[in-house]
Amino acid sequence: MPVRRVVVSAHNGAHARPVAELVRLAQSHGSPVTLRTVDGTTVDLSSVLAVMDLGIASGDAVVLETAASDTSEAVLDQLAEVLDPRE
Repeated sequence: MPVRRVVVSAHNGAHARPVAELVRLAQSHGSPVTLRTVDGTTVDLSSVLAVMDLGIASGDAVVLETAASDTSEAVLDQLAEVLDPRE
């Protein structure tokens, strides 16, 4: 399974706007996408509430994962960019 390890650098962590973008990207992908925190909590990225409940802050490390497909690498890159923007 394709995986991306990301250290969140988005200002104020994963607040409403980044989470909405993560969910939009995950829902547009054909396979489920999960996000795992360092404590092992795993959520489906298609749920705004599940992601918001994690309280991800700037500096937190997370792992994004999805099933292998033609678009899996691209969607993981896009999701990583939301959490760690290259401003």
